[in-house]
Amino acid sequence: MPPFADVLQWEHLPFPKSLRDFQRLFPDDDACARWLEGAKWPKSFVCPHCHEKGEPFRMATRKAVLTCRKCRKQTSLTVGTVMARTHSPLTTWFWGAYLVSTMTPGISTVQFERQLGLTRETAFQILHKLRAGMVRQNRDRIGGNLARGDHVEIDETYIGGETRGQGKGVHAEDKTLIMAAVEVRTRPAKKGDKPMRRGGRYAGRLRLEIVPTRGAKSLTAFVEQAVEPGAMVVTDAWGGYNTLADLGYQHLPVVESSNPAVAEEYLPIVHLVFSNLKAWLQGTHHGRVSPKHLQAYLNEFTFRFNRRFYPFNAFRSLLGIGTNGEGPTYDGIYDGTWKHPTMASHHG
Repeated sequence: MPPFADVLQWEHLPFPKSLRDFQRLFPDDDACARWLEGAKWPKSFVCPHCHEKGEPFRMATRKAVLTCRKCRKQTSLTVGTVMARTHSPLTTWFWGAYLVSTMTPGISTVQFERQLGLTRETAFQILHKLRAGMVRQNRDRIGGNLARGDHVEIDETYIGGETRGQGKGVHAEDKTLIMAAVEVRTRPAKKGDKPMRRGGRYAGRLRLEIVPTRGAKSLTAFVEQAVEPGAMVVTDAWGGYNTLADLGYQHLPVVESSNPAVAEEYLPIVHLVFSNLKAWLQGTHHGRVSPKHLQAYLNEFTFRFNRRFYPFNAFRSLLGIGTNGEGPTYDGIYDGTWKHPTMASHHG
């Protein structure tokens, strides 16, 4: 499979539409291994060492290992995936992927630990590995369908809160600046319908990322990575966006002047995204997301948001995307050497 494989390229694989379906499709490690084999080789096994095609030898004690009948070399089904070198059963990974991808509010580490009977450290690591698999390699930029009337709302906000022992109020050093670009589409009005909220506008695809500053260099770099050149982009009138027109975008800066009515008219979707994001971080994760791991949670929110119209399909998409590269190690997560995927790191 090419590195940019997405859900449309995994249609040959079954996916559960309910808990009962999941139990039927993945009752044991054998079933999970067959699914992974189908993800790697849709037609038939091809040895990555000698390129021989045909049925491999299968090991009764190691379900995720295949042996080529010609060169006798072994191939692990988890190599190159977020499950590489795992000591956990495949069924644990599949259950985890199912829970993460189909539960609308997501799942916290504590809930994940309880549901799967894991230690806290194992639950934390598996969740972060799955989050690493939520970012598709070479994903396309948004807002390019001008014929459909799409435009992109762009804004930034701070994530964080009070720090104990420092008194009331929010301290700037405790906050992390993030940016969002959300595709805005419009539902055509039907004869006899009541007036639609926001004129029928609704969210398409989303991109979320941490940015270092509100300076022009940081803001425009995000836009260039997230949005197709030539797209119509709507921002507030902050000076950091002034060069977007020079970069080839159709730029509409809006002077909000702290007027909620203006924001509701011109930037309603991106503000709704920020509201939902903060509610999710506070509700599911109780606000306990450290700045060094925040990008992983932004990736998870984006993954779920962009697949909200087909949540069960997200399960297949997650395990498909997760075959594109290995996830973080335990040490990498805790010592900070692992860098959570961003748009720059996932473009060739």
